[in-house]
Amino acid sequence: MSELAATCGLLCSACSVFIATKEDPERLKRISLRFGIPEEQVRCFGCGSDKRFGPCADCSFSACAKEKGLAFCSECESFPCKDLKGFQAALPHRLDLWEDLEHAKQLKQAQWVAKVQQKYACSQCGTLNSAYDLSCRKCGHIPSCDFVERHMEVLKKHLGVE
Repeated sequence: MSELAATCGLLCSACSVFIATKEDPERLKRISLRFGIPEEQVRCFGCGSDKRFGPCADCSFSACAKEKGLAFCSECESFPCKDLKGFQAALPHRLDLWEDLEHAKQLKQAQWVAKVQQKYACSQCGTLNSAYDLSCRKCGHIPSCDFVERHMEVLKKHLGVE
């Protein structure tokens, strides 16, 4: 499994925690404070790595897929299971999960990563942003990426911003 391709269909390189770990120590501190856990438990190098974000470390989707020999949940005969439906509905960064998992059925992992990365890349500078970066974290362009443009109102409501 690619370290950047989560079994559930999320893209690790577009995750706030992954971005914080790789490039933004201040963001890492903010996430640590928000979750009330030490920075070391926040650090994550992707779902396919040995070092995952504390709350994601015991991912049931990853364990289930590994047991079944699958790369993505969409390869499972039970797709989408009740647990995945609840997961998808819980937070706005998961809004495109079904679309992304459908692409996972059709593409090799490297192709899938490249396709999904396009959705989170700033149209002005190419920086990968998370779903919660309303403006590009490098150049400040609004919206930060296609995902944010399509889901701006839901994201703003979730973040409590106008």
